[in-house]
Amino acid sequence: MCRLCRYQCTVTAGTIFEKTRTPISSWFAAAWYITSQKNGVSALGLQRMLGLGSYQTAWTMLHRLRRAMVNPQRERLSGVVEVDETYVGGRDDRKTRALHPDSKKSIVIIAVELLEPKGFGRIRLQRITSATKKSIEPFIRDSIEPGAVVQTDGSAVYGSIQNDGYTRNKIVQLGSENPAHVTLAGVHRIASLLKRWLIGTHQGSVKPEQLDFYLDEYTFRFNRRTSRSRGLLFFRLLEQAVMTAPVTYQEITRA
Repeated sequence: MCRLCRYQCTVTAGTIFEKTRTPISSWFAAAWYITSQKNGVSALGLQRMLGLGSYQTAWTMLHRLRRAMVNPQRERLSGVVEVDETYVGGRDDRKTRALHPDSKKSIVIIAVELLEPKGFGRIRLQRITSATKKSIEPFIRDSIEPGAVVQTDGSAVYGSIQNDGYTRNKIVQLGSENPAHVTLAGVHRIASLLKRWLIGTHQGSVKPEQLDFYLDEYTFRFNRRTSRSRGLLFFRLLEQAVMTAPVTYQEITRA
């Protein structure tokens, strides 16, 4: 209670814990469990670990914590960065291709830093509505520092990124002796690991409208894969949780 105006509020107001009926100790246990598991956790696994009576409660807790996994002030990728798109999600019949409007798949654009002499740095992932300049160029500007070398395939959608201060290294796949997973190894490796994670941890049951938050979780985990301190990951997640706006179950399901 404010001593001056007598206004009453709680310490959780304005955070992802706002108006929760779940004890804050259970939230801390959930955050620790999530950050201590290398491959993440499912809502069912979290429900069992916390002893929650409702699957919906565990599912909502996970989605709230996913919204706290991305720091909006994070630094953009730099150096040499590979960029490409992949398709994630449901199965299409033989007559429906991934680019078809009736496709059940989502388009995900991937950016990954390449390290010298080998290895990968940080990544960025985002679901986009179409593989066009209108969708791809804003992602590049938001994710990659100007001055970086952006390595792409020969697609025309990357043709004007030089205007934003990037150097483009175009690798044309058509007629090449080397397959795409060799010439653009970074994005193909991330795409493969992402799909394996979605199928393995979440059994592929991810709705397209909520895919962005699963991508945020995967990015959070991948970019901190070399961390030796689980406690620091736990601290970072809670630190961002108290700076993340609250969201209701209804807002999550309508996302």
